Amino acid sequence: MTRVRRIITGIAATMALATLAAGCGTDHTNGPEEPKDERRPADKPQQLRVIGDGSTSFTGVQPHQPEARKLEPGEQPPQFVVFSWDGAGEDSKKLFSHFREVGRRHNAQMTYFLSGIYLLPEREAGRYNPPGRAPGASDIGYLKDENIRATLEQLRGAWLDGSEIGTHYNGHFCGPTGVDSWSVEDWKSEIRQAKWFVKNWKTTTGWKDADSLPFDYDKELVGGRTPCLEGRENVVRAAGELGFRYDSSGIGRQVWPSRRNGLWDLPLQMVPMPGRAFETLAMDYNFMVNQSGPGSGDPAKHPEWERQMRDGLLQGFERAHQGNRAPMIIGNHFNGWNGGIYMRAVEDVIKTVCVKDDVRCVSFRQLVDWLDAQDPAVLAKLRTLGVGQAPDEGWPTFLAAAARD
Repeated sequence: MTRVRRIITGIAATMALATLAAGCGTDHTNGPEEPKDERRPADKPQQLRVIGDGSTSFTGVQPHQPEARKLEPGEQPPQFVVFSWDGAGEDSKKLFSHFREVGRRHNAQMTYFLSGIYLLPEREAGRYNPPGRAPGASDIGYLKDENIRATLEQLRGAWLDGSEIGTHYNGHFCGPTGVDSWSVEDWKSEIRQAKWFVKNWKTTTGWKDADSLPFDYDKELVGGRTPCLEGRENVVRAAGELGFRYDSSGIGRQVWPSRRNGLWDLPLQMVPMPGRAFETLAMDYNFMVNQSGPGSGDPAKHPEWERQMRDGLLQGFERAHQGNRAPMIIGNHFNGWNGGIYMRAVEDVIKTVCVKDDVRCVSFRQLVDWLDAQDPAVLAKLRTLGVGQAPDEGWPTFLAAAARD
């Protein structure tokens, strides 16, 4: 755990990376262009009720949602895998759009944790009032107009794909004076502002004729992940009071989840670091820190490091898949670190696991829908299984007994 703390602290010590880590980029070579409507005709909303200034709207039930079905007595649970993206934004690398296409091709829906200020133009930065800091302060950069437009396009498409739009909050403040020092009321302010930026981007950008986002963000937003995995104790209390259903800001093991202060606790998980005598978090940044430090390293080692992350994630997947079937949680950023090796590794994992018949690559929202539909006694029984531990008596006997208890 000491190594994990050092890695997390390393994020705060390298905030020069935060802009890239959150996907906001600074390579803006293309001029502004109007967002394209990527929706297939069948995906176009059948009804539309504009909300507020028209930035968001109610368009009916979200498409492409799986059934949250209760397990039959003795039925083996599916293997869930959640791919999640911190600070999701579309910059010149176009990784948001790329991984949306990867998801469509390989039956994977995902969670995109949007940083609220990614929809706030820098000229309007004074509208953001971060706790304990001057108006407009942020440890990640604001997006250029063309990137705000591109991010809006991807958010529309992602929701219509069936994926989830969660939150990475706003200013990404890490370290002793950052989010870890915030009170419950500070977090409530941060959450309300993150929602306001999404619900009012037409007011702040002036783009009155642009298409609205096809969801009501007051209902869509049910969970998030904090910057640097800090501030969790108070954010859980604040988020629960504001109607969230889960939090993914913790550090955990590959076991079945439980609730914390009324929210489902869905932490990033420790997975093998192949060739090393320790485990690391299932996140691109943490693999990088253990390979090249907090920044890109020797290009000659890129192929080895890419295999190491891919194999580490796949080993974590297999021990869950063949063992306790605990949902696997993977976190990423849209980044080009070490020549893009982490993006390629994650894509390989998606292509490998999401096509399996008994695997469901889902969003956090879809996972908690399924958890909420289960018999609490069955979930309690599943939580008795350790990392990689399959039931000695087999799944039918193990879970049939749980349903009778």
